[in-house]
Parts: sequence; structure tokens; C-alpha cells
Amino acid sequence: MKSFRNDYSALCHEKVLKKLIEIKDEQNVGYGEDIHTKRAKELICEKLGVERDIYFISGGTLTNSTVISSILRPYEAVICVESGHINVHETGIVEGNGHKILTIKGLDGKIVLDEVDEILKNHMPVHTVLPRMIYISQATEIGSVYSKEELINLYNYCKKNNLLLYLDGARLSSGMAASNITFKDLAKYTDVFYIGATKCGGYLGEAVVFNNKEIANHFEYCQKRFGALLAKGFLTAIPFEVLMDKDLYLSIGKEENRLAMYLQDEMKRLGYKFFSDSKTNQIFPIVDYDTYLKLEKEFGVELWSNLDNNLVVIRFVCGFETKMEDCIDVIKFLKM
Repeated sequence: MKSFRNDYSALCHEKVLKKLIEIKDEQNVGYGEDIHTKRAKELICEKLGVERDIYFISGGTLTNSTVISSILRPYEAVICVESGHINVHETGIVEGNGHKILTIKGLDGKIVLDEVDEILKNHMPVHTVLPRMIYISQATEIGSVYSKEELINLYNYCKKNNLLLYLDGARLSSGMAASNITFKDLAKYTDVFYIGATKCGGYLGEAVVFNNKEIANHFEYCQKRFGALLAKGFLTAIPFEVLMDKDLYLSIGKEENRLAMYLQDEMKRLGYKFFSDSKTNQIFPIVDYDTYLKLEKEFGVELWSNLDNNLVVIRFVCGFETKMEDCIDVIKFLKM
């Protein structure tokens, strides 16, 4: 059965697997001091157009918790939308590490600066936490994306209000493919971001990129302290050595989006409504509960939220391994 539950169910892209097989008998230096880590950093910097401090971590939750904890002081807080990954899907790790999350409703899964203004206005020195960071993701949790213009506006707002801008790139390939934001834009208009491989053809791996040197000082100490520095550090870098070569990373995102948009368009033709107007590899149709059960059994979709009148929001996710015939099978099934 082809599963649409997420984009990390399959092991890795065939080119990544081929690379692993090629180097299976190698002996590498540990803790990121190896040739593969060096090469992966070089390839990423080529994409960014500038030299940057880059660190490789195994997964998204560990990346978010380590990055945020390394930057913020105990009394400093991070602002994000209510649906933000750090607020909903990371088991309270950010707040467990001592950094309060200040949430806003946002719009279409994205930050609304008027709502951030209210948080800043209501800050009471000494007696309340100090807002210090805005957290966003590209793509968002509901499949929307920030445009370059929105990113620049956010970044300028942060500079004006002494805030840091952190971009979660777990699905960056899909998010970039659906927007006009480039790697060079990310290097210029964020303080720190990461490039996700776990959800884009890697067996694991996220590449943290610090653009703001003032907050990058001694990050490796925090990385080690949080258990995010692997002895076999080359394992976290090898996926990027492959995915960053030529245009493979973005081409994966483009194909994922193309297939997801096919599914979304065809389901709309069948009369289905959608929870959000996604442009990325995640789509969120609204179906009755019985239809969800049938789809879950046949295609491994995920229940996203419950609505009224026996209706639910479900999620289809297209991954690097998804094929057009898989999507056609879904539409044929719905027509039965």
C-alpha cells in the first residue's frame, strides 16, 4: 500500500542510498570533522552565495529545541502562530527548556504583524517574559507559504523591534518550490534557518544555517549538551552532499507539489472542500468520517481535525517516492 501519511515514511532518495553504498567501507573522522561534512557545507554555501556557519542535526524537533535554547536567555520568549510546529507537535520541548511560547492566531498559518504588535505593547518589563524571537516555517503547518516580500517585511520588522527571525525549514524544498524565495533570500532575510532533509529524500538530517554571527557563538557546545552532536556526524551530512548537488533538492519539492496539486484539483472537481488553500506537498480535504476510515485503510492518510456534522479534516502528504499513479489510484477510489 502506498501511504500518504507523511513524507518521511520511505528510507531515502535512491541517489542518497547509492552514496551510502559507495562509502560503506570508509573510515571517517567523528563529530563532523569529516570530508562529507566539509563538502556538504561547501555545497550549501554555494547555494546561499555566501559563507555561513552551518551545523548538521538529526531531526526537526531536536533542531528547533537546540537552536532556540542556544539563542534565547531563560527569560526570553519566542512568538509563533497557534498552529506552529513548536507549539503543537513538539511535546512542549521549547517551554520545557525554559522558553515561553507566545502565540498569535495568525492568518492562513502565517504571522500577522498587527498581532505581534499587541504582544510587544503588552510586555511588562521584568514581570513578564521578554519577546525576543519570531518563529515561522516554510512551508507552514497547513501548506501555505511566505512570499519573498512577506519575508523581507518580517525581517525588517524584527530588526526594528529587536527581535530575531528563525525559519523552520523541515519542508523547505516544497515551500521554496511553491514560492519566490531563494536560498540567497534565506541567507539575507533571516537570522537563522534550517534546511530539512528528513522530509525531502534524506534518511535523516537538518542543516542549521546561522546568518547572524552574534547568535552563532559556541553553538557547537549547545549542540553537544543537547545530544545533537553525533559521533558519526557524517551521517547527518551525507544526505546534503547529495541533495544540494545541482538542483536535486528543489526538483524533489517541485515534483511533490505537482502531485499534491493534482490530487487537490481532482478532489475539488469531485466536489470536496478543503481546510486550507495549500500550494505545497500537504493538502487538507474535508470528508465525512466513514470516507476517512476507508481512505486511511487504503492509503494511510492522517486525521487532522474533527469538524461538526460528522465531518473531519484529513491530510494527504506527497513525498519524494510518490508517483503519479499513486495519486490516480486515490481519485479512482473516490469515484467508486
